[in-house]
Amino acid sequence: MIGPLLRLEPAEAADLRLPVASLTALSTADFPGRRAAVIHLQGCPLQCGYCEVSEMAAARRGEPGEWEAMRDFLEARRDELDAVVFSGGEPTLHIDLPHALEQARRIGLAVGLHTAGPYPERLEHLLPWLDWVALDVKGRGRDFDRICGRRGIWQQHARSLSLLLEGDTPFECRTTVHWKDFVLEDLERLAMTLADCGVRRYALQVARTERCRDPDYCLPVADAPPPEALEALVRRLTSHFEWLELRH
Repeated sequence: MIGPLLRLEPAEAADLRLPVASLTALSTADFPGRRAAVIHLQGCPLQCGYCEVSEMAAARRGEPGEWEAMRDFLEARRDELDAVVFSGGEPTLHIDLPHALEQARRIGLAVGLHTAGPYPERLEHLLPWLDWVALDVKGRGRDFDRICGRRGIWQQHARSLSLLLEGDTPFECRTTVHWKDFVLEDLERLAMTLADCGVRRYALQVARTERCRDPDYCLPVADAPPPEALEALVRRLTSHFEWLELRH
């Protein structure tokens, strides 16, 4: 377990070990209302069949200087950026992440996080340093485990969602829709469950099928509903959220 962030000892950037998989230098889509750099960290405990960045899944120890280079990049572009987002893979996998968040805040940047919530204790300690969270919701209850390919994750995710609902950090939930994982009725039940829990911002993301972890996910799904049916579902759900978006 990561210790409380407010008790962190000072850490130099060169001492941090974060495995950087890739960097998006500027994005206006990954942190609402902000010009953000997105740092993708290597390693993910989940095994989603639709994953299009499966090369990020293998965990590794960060090399000395990887985070230092990222921090130098952020400092050099401080006039161009409002924020930095830590994404993955699964960024909360890495024990040095709290120090990196702290240093990004000291640069003067807002800090966002993309996570599937598998480590609620770590998320709880990160929240004081976060300005925005995007929480991936793979499915409803045990369907979460089926879709992500790991047992016992849905309970951990539920605890992470509860932390966000009970806290003050702005957040959205998002679900990637692949018709090998969902039928339309199950997707509607998931959305309504989230709305009933108090989720106010929700995004449905249509899975891309060009290069999935599981080759079967690249193939057409014979009984997939037509696009018009998903669009009609979004219209039905709109009144249940303050903000709802369908992303293709």
